[in-house]
Amino acid sequence: MKHSRQTEFGFKFSRLLWLLVGLAPVAVLAQNASAGKDKAGMCATCHGPTGLSQLPNAPHLAGQPAIYLVEQMKNYRSGKRPNEVMAVIAKPLSDQEIDDLAAWYASIEITVKVK
Repeated sequence: MKHSRQTEFGFKFSRLLWLLVGLAPVAVLAQNASAGKDKAGMCATCHGPTGLSQLPNAPHLAGQPAIYLVEQMKNYRSGKRPNEVMAVIAKPLSDQEIDDLAAWYASIEITVKVK
């Protein structure tokens, strides 16, 4: 039976997806949402006390995937993603503090109501 390139891609993607799903609990174990909540006070000025921003130039953090938040915070910290305010905020954060903040914001459930 001949496999097309599309089928081969689908198979590789499926294996990668299962690998990521299998590793997700390991990443979550290293994160502490309670510690992140305690640390999040410094974020509230721009992103709101519950991660829902009231400022037009600050994104909502509540409900964002932890993996996304971790990547962005590390990019701010390293300078890969430039932002004057976030560079100052992220620079002193340890990897654990970033993981904890991401766990806190990811743990906040958001609901959407369509009018």
